[in-house]
Amino acid sequence: MRVSVYCVRAAAVQAAAGVMGFLFLLTPAVATPAQAAAAEPPPAVALPAEQAPPGQSAAVPPGSPAPPVPTAPLVPPAPAVPSAPAVPSAQRLAELERRQLDLEQRQQAKGTPAPPAGGVTITGGPGRGFTVATTDDRFAATVRGRVQLRDTLSANPEVTNELNVKTLRLYLAGHVLSPALKYWIQLAFGGNDFDANSSSPIYDAWVEYTRLRDLNIRVGQFFVPFDRGRTVREFALQLVDRPQVVSELSLDRDVGIMLSSTNLLGTRDIVSYNLGIFGGKGRNRFGGGPVGFLYVLRLAVRPLGAFDDEQEGDLLRLHRPRLMIGVAGAYNQNTNRQRSTTGNTLTLGAVDYIHFAVDTVFKYAGFSLFSEVLYRKGQMDYLDGMSAGKPLREWSRSALGYLVQAGMMLTSKFEVSARWEDLRTLEPTDPALLTLVQTQGHQLGSGMNLYLNGHLFKVQADYFYQFGDDLSTGRHVARLQLDATF
Repeated sequence: MRVSVYCVRAAAVQAAAGVMGFLFLLTPAVATPAQAAAAEPPPAVALPAEQAPPGQSAAVPPGSPAPPVPTAPLVPPAPAVPSAPAVPSAQRLAELERRQLDLEQRQQAKGTPAPPAGGVTITGGPGRGFTVATTDDRFAATVRGRVQLRDTLSANPEVTNELNVKTLRLYLAGHVLSPALKYWIQLAFGGNDFDANSSSPIYDAWVEYTRLRDLNIRVGQFFVPFDRGRTVREFALQLVDRPQVVSELSLDRDVGIMLSSTNLLGTRDIVSYNLGIFGGKGRNRFGGGPVGFLYVLRLAVRPLGAFDDEQEGDLLRLHRPRLMIGVAGAYNQNTNRQRSTTGNTLTLGAVDYIHFAVDTVFKYAGFSLFSEVLYRKGQMDYLDGMSAGKPLREWSRSALGYLVQAGMMLTSKFEVSARWEDLRTLEPTDPALLTLVQTQGHQLGSGMNLYLNGHLFKVQADYFYQFGDDLSTGRHVARLQLDATF
């Protein structure tokens, strides 16, 4: 009986097939019924009498050898045709190798170490500028720009028109060494962006460490964290410009240090605080001055849940109502600025100011409501002295004011809004401030916004009627503006 053995050299599957074939050869063959019958000794056969040899009975006694029985010649079985060996094709082997590689990659991914330093990624998007970052997340820098084009038409009673580039900004922001060590730089190049007696274009320049949840630390020049009406970024306003009440009574940018947390005690961003000490003289001040500092504390609570209250309007059309209530107090010691951190520079000395603010923000289903009350009181009403041999009196500016502003998203891109504000003096105070309040201390207006990329690219239009004690002698102001961040 011939057995053909096929040996196949292959990977794991071929070796297994070879071993199985070898074991099959070592297993005793199972005889067929015909072969088993042929192998057994034949039983005693009783021959017919005529065939028995002489002197012998026909029966074969037991125990005697059986006479030979003629049998048909044994025909060897046809050799078995072996089945095709289980040899996988090249395509099958490639598929197995691919699966093995995928498995190894998945196992590696569970504990993949940080990629080596030196790799760089570049990303960008409309309104987000472009970001260059290292793959080890130790450095990132985002560069973007913003332009504001404005046309202002006013009648008081003479009609005038002003068309200009209201502001031009350049931003650089990111982190260094760790995502928790952030930096922010903002430069402004518009004609009205420069402070009095300063040609520096620096608006913001700060570094902040945010590793500690309840104790973020920021140093540099930035918005004094006083009232929401001022700390809302200019690109995120509902109307073309800030309220007059905010421009007059708020605290502007200054150089200092701030401790803060947006998630105080792990309250899921419900409670936040800001505590700061600043120079008290405002931004981009150079040269010596009276010794004194600005101390600020702000607390805010969001009882209905966290949300973004630093951008005006409800562009997201929040499905649940959200509310923010903030209170703040500040004391500016020995400042030589007439409006605490802004305004004319006093030459006869310095003044202490006390500030208070209360503000609220509400948003729900496209509707937004913002309100604020501001108070500022100078500890001295005026300073008397001599200038160029002549008597001179320099006034502080004490006043209070409030505003109410509302907006409604009519579609995902179109919004209408309105605002009322009222500014009042605390006499005695600067005569120029008295004149301002008497002629345009009240303002009522409305506006429309077309959002092409949210607050990052929008077209705005608004109209305001500004009046004082006499309602009939007010001033009409209409503005059209394109505000685009790239």
